[in-house]
Amino acid sequence: MKHQIESLREIEFASHPGNLSLVRDFVRQFLIPLRFSEVEKDLIILGLDEACTNVIRYAYDHRADQLISLVCEQRSGGVVFRLRDFGAQCDPCKLKGRPLDLVQPGGLGIHLIRKAFDAVDYQLRTEGTELVLAKDFRGLESF
Repeated sequence: MKHQIESLREIEFASHPGNLSLVRDFVRQFLIPLRFSEVEKDLIILGLDEACTNVIRYAYDHRADQLISLVCEQRSGGVVFRLRDFGAQCDPCKLKGRPLDLVQPGGLGIHLIRKAFDAVDYQLRTEGTELVLAKDFRGLESF
């Protein structure tokens, strides 16, 4: 999505699971004026919550005092979220959810994130990872 940034909000928080409600509220406030349906907004929030949970679980091995940054960008064509951690990296090619026909708890987070966003891109950095998630306005009525 190569559209000009119209507004930008950023939040930094510690990797404590108790901070996830703060992040959900922050994203909900960011999405209020945007033209997504309430169901789409809920799915975006759920996808970001799952991505943050994955950072806490896998990049930071449940350590509650590590830095996570979330940048929310409104662009002319949609929204972009940049979730940044400074923890352990994994090969993005190995990030696969469990088969959907396998009935068992867990393993659905990657599926949920891919359902919530039009583009999902894991960018490995010198330290940590930046997850870039984009959702287009396409097909939505204008204001």
